[in-house]
Parts: sequence; structure tokens; C-alpha cells
Amino acid sequence: MTVDFLHFYRLNQRRSHRLLRPRFLGTCPCAAPGQHGPPRGGRKVPELRREGNELFQAGRYEEALAIYTRALSLCPLEDAVEPSPHRAVLHRNRAACHLKLEDYFQAERDASKAIEADGRDVKSLFRRSQALQKLGRLDQAVLDLQRCVSLEPKNKAFQEALRNLGSSMHEKMTAMSCTDSKVEQMFKLLLDAEEKDLDKKQKAAQNLIVLAREEPGAEKIFQSDGVRLLLQLLDTSRVDMVLAAVRTLTGLCNGHRSRTAVILAELGAQRLFAVLEMEDEQVSLATYSLLQVVFDALKEGLQRDVRGKEEALVLDTSKELKSVLKQLLEALTRGSMSAYGRDSILNLLISVVPRKSLQDPNNCLTLWVIDQGLKEILEVGGTVSHSPGGLRVTENTHMSAAVLLSKLYGDLKCDGERENFHRLCEDYVRGWFQDHGVPGKLRAIQTASCLLQGPLEAGNRVLELSGILESILALCASSQEADQLVAVEALIHAADKAKRATFITANGVTLLKEIYKHSERDSIRIRALVGLCKLGSAGGTDFSMKQFAEGSTLKLAKQCRKWLCNEAIDAGTQYWAAEGLAFLTLDADVKEELLEDPAALQALLRLARSENRSVLFAVASTLVNCTSSYDQEEPDPQMVELAKYAKQHIPEKHPKDKPEFVRRRMRKLLAAGVVSALTCMVKSEPLSLSPACRELISRVFLAAVEDAEDRGAVVAAGGGKALIPLALEGTETGQTKAAQALAKITITTAPEMAFPGERIYEVVRPLVGLLHLSHTALQNFEGLMALTNLAGTSERLRQKIVKEKAVPMIEGYMFEEHEMIRLAATECMCNLALSPEVGELFLAEGTDRLKLLVLYSGEEEERLRRAASGTLAVLTSLLPQVGTRIPQVTVHWLEILQALLLSPSTELQHRGVVVVRNMVAANKEVAEKLMESETLEILSVMARAEDTPQVAHMAKECLVQAVAYGLIKPSSAAAAAGEK
Repeated sequence: MTVDFLHFYRLNQRRSHRLLRPRFLGTCPCAAPGQHGPPRGGRKVPELRREGNELFQAGRYEEALAIYTRALSLCPLEDAVEPSPHRAVLHRNRAACHLKLEDYFQAERDASKAIEADGRDVKSLFRRSQALQKLGRLDQAVLDLQRCVSLEPKNKAFQEALRNLGSSMHEKMTAMSCTDSKVEQMFKLLLDAEEKDLDKKQKAAQNLIVLAREEPGAEKIFQSDGVRLLLQLLDTSRVDMVLAAVRTLTGLCNGHRSRTAVILAELGAQRLFAVLEMEDEQVSLATYSLLQVVFDALKEGLQRDVRGKEEALVLDTSKELKSVLKQLLEALTRGSMSAYGRDSILNLLISVVPRKSLQDPNNCLTLWVIDQGLKEILEVGGTVSHSPGGLRVTENTHMSAAVLLSKLYGDLKCDGERENFHRLCEDYVRGWFQDHGVPGKLRAIQTASCLLQGPLEAGNRVLELSGILESILALCASSQEADQLVAVEALIHAADKAKRATFITANGVTLLKEIYKHSERDSIRIRALVGLCKLGSAGGTDFSMKQFAEGSTLKLAKQCRKWLCNEAIDAGTQYWAAEGLAFLTLDADVKEELLEDPAALQALLRLARSENRSVLFAVASTLVNCTSSYDQEEPDPQMVELAKYAKQHIPEKHPKDKPEFVRRRMRKLLAAGVVSALTCMVKSEPLSLSPACRELISRVFLAAVEDAEDRGAVVAAGGGKALIPLALEGTETGQTKAAQALAKITITTAPEMAFPGERIYEVVRPLVGLLHLSHTALQNFEGLMALTNLAGTSERLRQKIVKEKAVPMIEGYMFEEHEMIRLAATECMCNLALSPEVGELFLAEGTDRLKLLVLYSGEEEERLRRAASGTLAVLTSLLPQVGTRIPQVTVHWLEILQALLLSPSTELQHRGVVVVRNMVAANKEVAEKLMESETLEILSVMARAEDTPQVAHMAKECLVQAVAYGLIKPSSAAAAAGEK
């Protein structure tokens, strides 16, 4: 591990740890008198019940639940000779806690256990009825409430609850009974050509959509001949009616395989295409949603709540699935297809065809689409915009086609499959290039551009075909604007690889300069300028590898900023201006000038918020360059010296890329609103964000949260919410960067504030992912610190961490050689030990978990001792058996405990005396061993310590328990406590 942790630790002492420490719960079992922590060992069940009741009344439901659970563990089991009278009450109290915590499943279980012990327990019956209502089991809830009323007929609360529940069920049944007439009325109103009240029609359409979203309503519409009536709405060709019909059909298909199959058969390809041919973006998006739901239903089958006999109606949907795919692929090249409809088909294919996870071995659907429809996809990608007789496309179509091609290529598993993909692409381009004159060459070049923006390897293979590059250079000098546009764009995309850039630098720079200087069309000039920008940045961040003369790069950037700020020019020109800056900002001088130009910076961020999704990659690239958040490897000094000796080129870093410059630029971006712009990018149509673009956004987010003082502003602008999807989907590097940014936020910000509501549980999986050995030591460390903070928040979060299988990885890091990682893992385990499931692991036979904690409690490093002894304090409080086993794990146990008691640190004394107190309370034999040693004398001294009242109080508890066992005399205990 090469991370400089000493530097990192010092930084975090000043920033992160100050906020992390309250979440490290190692001191909870050692709470002072009057404070509520986990239960103290040795107390009786009634005392614990009273303490739990106090916590419940104070609204501290999770702590009350822990107390009741602890008390329950001390009660005899039901099959004991004399069952405890407290078990039913404790289960009833736990049910009340679960209701307050909205865990209705556990509430129903605990209430049922209380009822099993006492069938006349009205409180448990009432609480179970409340849980059953929330779980939707109204018929069972009614039975429990009726039982409550029969047991206490005069109880008005039970009577009122039964009336309310009865009313709810009656309303539900009444609503269901009259649904048929409502559906009929809505369709009659919508299909009435003479009805002129548009508000009524709009309301009827909205009601129909809402009704279809719920399973009972969807089934009623389906059974009421609703599909036929919806198809009539589609045939009206009115935008509002078509929208209502498509959205209602979406509700009918959602999660229901058999209904979906019927609707597909009734809908038919021609009617579907007629909808997609409508030149309306809202209709296109609604149809995309319908098709998405159709594919999900056919692929995933019925949802759990409607799974049953209907599933048998459609046993195999693969034929329907491939039939729809085949029709959509053919529709891509239909001349009558609208531009928006074509985009919807492309986005749908992006979503449903490639595997969700590369770990899934089945990529047969991708192979089938490549065999059946790659030619159609290439035809869309090779369409020359505004060409006579060409396909209608939007500004996003080419990018969508490129993303689809990239995803298909990335889903291939072996060289044979990739070679077939290359062959099909080359045959298609070669066919257009050779036999169709100039229009054919233009289409071939446009296809190459599309491939270069998608699967780069396939694009480079196409460029190697005979005559392609030469034709690109020749058409750059064409007098036809359309020809120049296609050629210059292809020239720009072809310069991605160093080999291509060298060829073009030698053959095309002069031509691009001539076009830029003498063309009268801004659309041509901006593309030529971007070509020059790209070639000028071929040296990357190497300060010594400048391609052009001094000052030329700054001049190019100035012109890009000028076009970027000109709102009078078309959006395409602004896009290319951003593309130029994406290359030029590799130069630190250009970064500085851009950040000093508020108008250009705001124009760039406006593009990020615009509907033109094809510009997102260029904007994200520019932001990555400005924040220097690209990967940078520090050269090995020995290798540098060796390179100097061999007279090899040594890359040089620009002086303005030093950390202080980068921090200043980041502050300016934050002040300009970069976080809200990034959030808008993430919120845009997810399919428009390629994995590479998602990675760039993640890099900028990580740079934005590098300084702890900036994290609050990032969260306030929606950065925390935007990072979660970035951490769950995209490239492996992008997910890791986003997860690391989440970790930094979680370390220094209260998790409930950074990720409110249920969102906090989505953060766990990315953080656990940082613990894998493939990640850097710093990422492991930050992941552990963030999980420590989460584990100290609630039992539900601890359970989520356990379910994500993080415990074995955290245990592994407790053995790590590096002290900071070892410490972070031990602190995390301390908080996780509050969960009973984790605590039980330390009682498992044949493991060294408990031994490791005891030994760490005797280490020299004080923070590690605090973490380990805090974990022991938690475990011995929750599980008395742990205290009994401590003497069995190592012969040094007594020496270690005495060292804790004698430590100059009050915190260590506190933890040590809690462990001793719990051990004394857990077992008389262990207590005898402690009292026979010097521990008795140490406790006697500690009991008289006036400067540490918490420690003294617990030391007295130890002595009192020893008296109860008969190990010491009462007079000795009183004297030790300083009493007269």
C-alpha cells in the first residue's frame, strides 16, 4: 500500500475525525448514571423493563428495543420448567417499538408471540391489528380488533378502531364495485367526438391513468373491454387521446406477463408504429415507457403480489420478445418513422438488450440483435443530417446510436464474437464507400464517425479500410457545406489515437487552418477549430509536448469561449465550442482563463442543464480537466533519473496544475454552481449518459468533496442524491470514484441529513464495495470510516451492512498491518457489535475474534485500545457469555484488564471497568478470579476516585456484586467505597 496515511490521518484529525467520533459508539455501554445506554450486566429483568419503558416514553425507540431484547435474553425459554411471566410482556413491548420504527413485519411477529403466551392480551391483539393493517392484511386485522372488543366491550378506542377499519374496507369494496361504471363513463367521455369540454376530457384521461397504476383498477379496466376502447383512443391520432391511451396501457402491462401478451397481440405492429410516427416528443417518451414495461414484464414475469395462476397463461415469452425486437429493428429505418420515435427505439434497445451485469453468462439477446439488426443501427448512425431523402433524426440520434453500438460491443464475450462485429461493420461501410458515389462516401464517413464515438476499436478498424482517410481529407475542401460538415467531424473523431493524430497532423492541419480562416460559415469554422483544438492537445497534460506555437492554444480557446457565449448562434455550434474546450483544457493556461471568464463558465454550465444530451460528455470532460481529476501517476524518481541518463523524454507537469491552483479552480466552480449542473446531468434521461460520461461526472464529484468544508454545500445542492446512481451503475472506475465521494460525505456529515429517508440504505452497498482488496488502501480506509458512521446510526443500517456481507471483510482488515486501517476496522466492528447477529459471531467456536479484541485492548496504540476495549464493553453488556469466555481466549487477559484499569486515560479506565463489571455480573467463577488478583485493590482505589465519578460508580457496582457472591465482606466494600 503506497498511500501516505500519516498525511491523510493528520488531515482527518483536523477535519473528518472531529465529526466521526460521536458516531463511534464504543462508550455507549459505559454511560454515566442517569444516561441510557445498552443494559448493564447483572440487573434483573424488571429493572430492564422499567428502563426500557422510560426510553420508550422518551421517544428513544431503538434503545428501548435493545433493552427489551436484552431482558428477553435473560428470561427462561417457554419450554422451561417454570416459564418466565415476563416474556409475553417483553414481546408486546418490542412490538410497540417496531410499530414506532415502522417495521410492521417484526411488530406482527412479536405481537403474535405475546398472544401465543396469553390469548387474552388485548394490548398485543391491538398492536398486531395495527401491524396487519399496515401490511395490507385487513381481514386478519378485523379479526384481531373484534377479539379486542369482545374482551373489553366498553373500550372506546377499540370500538373506534374497528369502525374505522370497517369503513375503510367498505369504501374499498364499494369503490371496487362501482369501478366498472366509472371505467365505462370515462371511456364514453373520451370517445365522444361531440364533447367540447376539454377540462372534463383531461380529467377523465388522468383518472384512467391513475386507476391503471393500481393492480385492482388495472384488472377492472382489462376485464371491462378496456383494451379495445384504448385502441380506439389510439386510432383518433389526437395527441392528448394517444397520450392517455399509451399511459393507461403502460399501467395495464406493468408487472403482468399474461395481460402484456394479450395487449401486444391486440395492439399489433402497425398501430404501434403509427404512434411512433407521430412527431411529438411526449408521445414518443410515453411509448418508450410502454415498451420498457412490456419488455420488463416479458423478461421478468409477474410481480410477487400478482404471481399465481396467471403465470401459467404465458409459459414462454421469448418468441413475443424477439418478435417485438425484430419489428422495432425494422422500424428504425422506416422512412415514415418520426425522429423522436427513432430515438425512443434506440434508447429502448440500449436499456433492454445488453446484460445488466457482465457476471451473467447469457448474452444471447445481444448476439441475436447484432445478427438481425446491426445493419439497421448502422444505417441510423450513418444518416447524414438534412440530406435529401434521409432518415429523420434529432440532435441526439447519432449519439444514441453510438451508445447502443458501444453497449452491444461491450456485451460481447470473446474474440470470435468481436471479430464478427468488426466484419459486419466493415462490410457495411465498404458497401457504401465503393458503389454509391459521393453520397455513398459521405454515408460511409458518417458511419465511421458514429463508430468512433461508440466502440472505438470498431471505428479504428473502419478507418483502416482503403481510401477512407484520404476521402475525409479530400471532402474537407469540398464547396458543399454538408460534405464539409461530415468530413470535418470525421476528421475530429479520427484524431483520438496517436497514430491517427500523427497522420492527420502531417496531412490535415494546413487544410483545417485554411477552412477556419476562409470559410464564411460558422458551422464549418467551428468544426475546423475543434479539429485544431484536438490536434493541439495531442500532448495531453505533458507541458513539454506542445503541438503548436506558444500562444496558439490560448487563441483557439478564446475563440471557443466567444462562440460558447454567443446565444444568437445555433445550439450545434455551441456544442462544438464545448467540444473544443474539452480538448484545450488539458492545458493549464486554458483552464485558468476559462475560470476567469464568468460568462463562458456560466454558458458551459447552462449547456449541462440543457435538453441537448449529446453535449454532456464534452461538458463533463471540460470539468474533469479543470479540476485535474483525471488519473495521474507520480513518476518514480529512480525511473526519471534512468530516463535522463538514457536521454528519453520525461513528461513535465504544468506549473499551474499544482494542488493550490487546482483547489482554487474547484472553489470557483463550486461558487458558479457546478454541483447543481452535475446533478441535472445525472437527472437527465439515464440512457443518454454513457458509462464513460458517468465516470467523468463521478470524478468531478470526487474532486468537489475533497475538502471537508465543501461537502455540506455539495449535499445541499443535491450532490449526495446524485452520487448514489453513479455509484451503482457505470464503469468500474466510475462506480468506485462515486462510492469514494459518498464515503467522504458520510465521514464528515450526519448520514441522516446527507441521505434523508430510505436513501440512506442505498449508500451501504457502494461503501461496502470500497472494502474489496482490488481498491486502494485509502479507499478501503474511507469505506471503513463511513461504515463506522452508518453503523452507529440505527439497527436497520447495521442489519443492511450485515446483509451486504461486509462483516467478513471488516474482520479481515482488523488483521491489516497498517495501523490506520486496522484501527478503522476495529472501530467499525465496535459499532456493528451492537447488532445481536454480529455479537453472536464472537461466541462462535473455533474462531479468534474474541481473542483478537482482548489482545488489541493491550496494544500500545491508544486509539486501537479504545476501539477494541469499547467493542468488549458492548459485547459483554449485550452478551454475558462473552464475559465468561474472556479468560479462556488468552492467558494475558487479567494483565490486559488491569492495564486498562490503571491507564492514565479516563476513557480507557471507563471501558475497562465496564468490561470488569460485566464479567463479574456474568459468572461467579470469573468474579472470584478477578477478586483474588490485584484487581480488587485497583477497584477499591477507583471506587474512591472523586475526579472520575462515572468510573468510581462502576467500580462500586463491581464491589457490590462481589459482596453478593460472598467473595468479599460488606465492610470491606464499604471501606473501599469511602463510606462511614
